Amino acid sequence: MIHNRIGFSDERTESRVSLLKQRTIAGLHDFVADKVLRRCSPAGGPALDLGAGSGALAVRLRGLGWEVLAADINMPEYKADVPFVELNLNQPDFAAQLGERKFGLVTAFEVIEHVESPIGFLRNVGRLLKPTGLAVLTTPNVDNAPARLKFLLTGKLRMMDENSDLTHISPIFWDLFQRQYLQRVGLTLMERHVYPTNGYKVTRPRYAWAVRALGWLLAGDCLEGDNHVFVLQPRS
Repeated sequence: MIHNRIGFSDERTESRVSLLKQRTIAGLHDFVADKVLRRCSPAGGPALDLGAGSGALAVRLRGLGWEVLAADINMPEYKADVPFVELNLNQPDFAAQLGERKFGLVTAFEVIEHVESPIGFLRNVGRLLKPTGLAVLTTPNVDNAPARLKFLLTGKLRMMDENSDLTHISPIFWDLFQRQYLQRVGLTLMERHVYPTNGYKVTRPRYAWAVRALGWLLAGDCLEGDNHVFVLQPRS
């Protein structure tokens, strides 16, 4: 459950975060911190950041009061002064290496689209969480209006084609995620957000108005925003 409690952050935390490279769309970390993470009550509990990259998010979580462990396969890229474990998230049982039912918070920002088995990844996330813990995941929104237009015109997925990150291999579609994936992994969706909330950051500005107009004609509730933000909890 998300509690209405503000954590703490200070100028030193923000300064450290600014020095670490963020592998996400600009502003995504700030958006999720303000929209979700600041409302999580840590009580000094353990948190895990999967796919930690440089460690920017791990440092931010520590500033919010969590006891943070970071995990990633790419150890040389990690630059934060937060405990780190080198881990391949494609391993089918990676939760056993980190501690099952141990974490009050698990974050995975722009990670699930990189793994070979999204369902297996989610199942491990569920195993890592305490019964009342939360998982916060973000992933590219391949359901939005620009993605639908791109697929219609080219047969390719926005943010997943040969001009995008070549390690993007597993697109997450909203309908399948909520109707199929979560049912199989024992997780419940508590909240869903999109970022940015109105519009797009990776669409050229001169085309953005036309794409938004197209969105008025299409069905679905994921037509805006470049990224999904999912807040999940173990099913009771």
